[in-house]
Amino acid sequence: MIRKPTSKATDKAAATRKPNLREAILVAAEELFSTNGFNAVSVRDIAQAAGANPGSVTYHFKTKDGLLLEIYRRHCGPMNRRRSELLAAARRVRDLQDRLEAIVRAFVLPAFSSGSDLAGGGARFTRLRAVMSAEGNEVARKIIAQTFDDTSHAFIDAIHESLPHVPRTEIVWRSHFLLGALYYTLVTPERVSRLSRGSADGGDAGNAIEQLVRATVASFQAPALDQPAPARRRTPAQDKI
Repeated sequence: MIRKPTSKATDKAAATRKPNLREAILVAAEELFSTNGFNAVSVRDIAQAAGANPGSVTYHFKTKDGLLLEIYRRHCGPMNRRRSELLAAARRVRDLQDRLEAIVRAFVLPAFSSGSDLAGGGARFTRLRAVMSAEGNEVARKIIAQTFDDTSHAFIDAIHESLPHVPRTEIVWRSHFLLGALYYTLVTPERVSRLSRGSADGGDAGNAIEQLVRATVASFQAPALDQPAPARRRTPAQDKI
């Protein structure tokens, strides 16, 4: 009498027969999470989109949480390493203005540097990050903190060294706004093209990077909330009043 293999043995055999099954599951999950959010997507949904069975998902990633963590790891490892390399170079710039610009560019550039959804950057993963942040899921929040907090602290500290007169708390706020602008720029480039009536190309990554760097540097250099704003220069017409 021939015994039927157990479900675990079947899943292992299927994984062996389909070496790209793990990748298919990752791609399917990333697309579903970025479109529908984490909470609304089930393991069964992911398996169906990947052309697999639910047991294959749990075989490779244990849980849906483990799958999300792997998506972040495979994207953010290369992105964070590149950011760290560029940050180290930026911190060696002597001129404080040039250094600040280099630091901001070191943060922004790696998000644009690859259109690949496999190695940092990529609109789909950026959309996923935006959805995860907005959804407020506790699992996603922990993964985001685990993946990005160390790098974020390094950038905030470097910016504070370049702007020691600006309180670190203010820099944290402005870094927070930078992240939102980065998400929006990558996810909805067509809005720039539309609102500019075609005079600007929202898909031009080089221009988007420079616009974002310039705007962010200006925001970091603005006076803190408890500091007086610089006095406006009066025009000749105002002097006659």
